[in-house]
Amino acid sequence: MEITVQLTEKATHDYKLVCMARDKGDRKAYADLMNKYREPLYFMLLKMTNDAMDAEDLTIEALGKAFKNLHQYTPNYAFSTWLFKIASNNCIDYIRKKRMKTISMDKIIGNENENNSFDIMADALNPEEKTIENQKIKLMHHIVEKLKPHYRKLVELRYFKEYSYEEISEELNLPIGTIKVQLFRARDFLYQIIKNAEESI
Repeated sequence: MEITVQLTEKATHDYKLVCMARDKGDRKAYADLMNKYREPLYFMLLKMTNDAMDAEDLTIEALGKAFKNLHQYTPNYAFSTWLFKIASNNCIDYIRKKRMKTISMDKIIGNENENNSFDIMADALNPEEKTIENQKIKLMHHIVEKLKPHYRKLVELRYFKEYSYEEISEELNLPIGTIKVQLFRARDFLYQIIKNAEESI
């Protein structure tokens, strides 16, 4: 895909990384983009939520959505613009749902049937794209396997099976606050594993 608008030097560099990650499954390109935008995304989301753990959780969700849907990005605008739009929309939707749930705290459990207003509709993948997507999924599972069993279970429930905090709490018989703290630690361990893998490439 050719660049159709004049991008800044920074945006052009990002686009090259996107192409490497999207078209070749380049792990280092993924890691470079993640490391570059993790902190700016986090601080933007922290301002929006005023909650450190929510901001951290939403940061990883935004990065996950963006990397999963890289095939939808076009260089009509900077990658950072696209990424921050995903993050802000996802955060707004999260805040809206959170406010709705606080209206009746005794009805939280089992109230996870709301539709996400920012689900990205993926186009049908061709065989090569399916192969790359499967490679990315296998890579993520391989990385998660390096976690201790307890942290691995939390990550699998939250991000692979997409359980809500309430569902995880019921599944593991743990307080929601404890689950959030332990997921925060698990994500930090994952970043360290990815960072070490990047340095070894």
